[in-house]
Amino acid sequence: MEIPKIVGAGLVVIGVGIGVGRIGGSAMDAIARQPESFGKIQTAMLIAAALVEGIGFAALFAVN
Repeated sequence: MEIPKIVGAGLVVIGVGIGVGRIGGSAMDAIARQPESFGKIQTAMLIAAALVEGIGFAALFAVN
């Protein structure tokens, strides 16, 4: 019963990494296209990344 939990936790970590990476990449693309709205894009990026990581932490705690 321990192996499925480990695999699930690994998938959660991979998913969060992919999610945060996509958020950061999309934000960099948006900033490159409209540099004058850097502050708004950065704020939205940080909030979205925090929400994704929060869901990841909740999933990891649920695995235990």
